[in-house]
Amino acid sequence: MKKSFVTRLTFVASNRPEAQEAREKLVARYGDAGLDEAQVIVALGGDGFMLETVHELMDAGKPIYGMNRGSVGFLMNDHHDEDLLGRINAAEQAEIHPLRMQAVDVDGKTHEALAFNEVSLLRTTRQAAKLRISVDGKVRLSEMICDGALISTPMGSTAYNLSAHGPIIPLDAKILALTPISAFRPRRWRGALLSHTARLRLEVLEAPKRPVSAVADNFEAPNVVEVYIAEDRDVSLVMLFDAGRSLEERVLAEQFSV
Repeated sequence: MKKSFVTRLTFVASNRPEAQEAREKLVARYGDAGLDEAQVIVALGGDGFMLETVHELMDAGKPIYGMNRGSVGFLMNDHHDEDLLGRINAAEQAEIHPLRMQAVDVDGKTHEALAFNEVSLLRTTRQAAKLRISVDGKVRLSEMICDGALISTPMGSTAYNLSAHGPIIPLDAKILALTPISAFRPRRWRGALLSHTARLRLEVLEAPKRPVSAVADNFEAPNVVEVYIAEDRDVSLVMLFDAGRSLEERVLAEQFSV
């Protein structure tokens, strides 16, 4: 974001009543410059809506400042009407890069999507999935029997990855987390930390019998047979967080939460 003082905002909101009400009040107070003229996009909702906003508006090239009008709100700032311009101008920036997923299904069709949080492979029937995992062209795990696996960015490491007992990653660590989901074999494998430059290939073994879907944030490709995942450094997005409550600080604080 440019260093010039921000005065022009545009507001987007989830369909939750509290988010819509907050948008009406904020537009009445600060105006709405529209997407083309705005310097900052203000997103009102929860973490899910923030991810939707990131995907829908990342091509606009505008920083996004979220305010929590949802539930968890880890990626959001607190909701206050007062001094919004002051908060935004004092905000700390977090530049994030997504994962790019290329998934090939049983019919040979390739599905491509970006993921700012994680790419997940998930079994879709009662049958456990069987996966083979390669990193940078070398097979590292010839067979894993599991509910699935996920590859997480640092930003996404406190989301599904943490629920699957994966590690929390500092935002500037340049590391990806590869985390199994309910692994049956090998029982003691707890995942791996990989360089952000790693290129992964996950193959679905016995795919017709053990179908698996691949999910990149809010995009799902069903019945996949192989999935390629790598960080895309050519794509970036700036998120804004209130001074003293940066995304780096939130990720660090989460490691000490009890």
